[in-house]
Amino acid sequence: MSRAAIQIERLNTHYGDRQVLKDVSLEVQPGEILAVMGGSGSGKSTLLNHLLGLLRPSSGRVRILGTDVHSAGFAELQRLRTKIGVAFQGGALMSSLSVGENIALPLREHTDLDETTIGIVTRMKLEVVSLSGFEHLMPAELSGGMIKRAAFARAIAMDPRVLFCDEPSAGLDPVVAASIDNLILRLRDAMGMSIVVVTHDLESTFKIADRICVLDQGEVLALDSVEAIRQSPNVRIQNLLNRRTEDAEIDPDAYLRRLMGPNR
Repeated sequence: MSRAAIQIERLNTHYGDRQVLKDVSLEVQPGEILAVMGGSGSGKSTLLNHLLGLLRPSSGRVRILGTDVHSAGFAELQRLRTKIGVAFQGGALMSSLSVGENIALPLREHTDLDETTIGIVTRMKLEVVSLSGFEHLMPAELSGGMIKRAAFARAIAMDPRVLFCDEPSAGLDPVVAASIDNLILRLRDAMGMSIVVVTHDLESTFKIADRICVLDQGEVLALDSVEAIRQSPNVRIQNLLNRRTEDAEIDPDAYLRRLMGPNR
């Protein structure tokens, strides 16, 4: 049986008549950082939603830590989610709670720890993300980089074995983005987590990833090491890496029919 922390087998997804993911298969090994890249509409967010159990596929399977995400019962899925951390793109901190209360929330919801221990764990997690002493601030009082760090602290509150990061460096200046990259590497090295990072940031990807999955129009275009992706002869991959547009030829008749609508 595979030792992979995450297994995705022949995943297909449709939104109505439109197929968004097409026969996607990949694995993430224990302690590995996998970056998922692709242009807008390539299927990155849909894939992440499947990994979080928020979408049900048309066909295929997603297994995390040996549990089938889409066939598991409620109790089994709840147990799995205590082993998974998620750092959302915008932080997704609860605005009515302080930083410390945001981090303590999963501990209060999913453990029987007393309040003293919860306070100690909360301060430990803030120390890990270099936010020691900021537990009494409200999210509105934090900078963009601090919000990202607080989100990571909450994501690792339960010492997860798998961590999902959605655009962790989006909207940050280069110096703060680099500090988030370093944080991801430290978390992996210190806690041995498997980490999946969905990102557009090439510099960040090349720095932190062990492997890169390139999605294109819902298909896995490439799944390989950073260096192999950089050296790939595939034109579409090089267009993505070098930010070159793909100018499609326009059929004038087809274009006119599109403008006139389906009933003309």
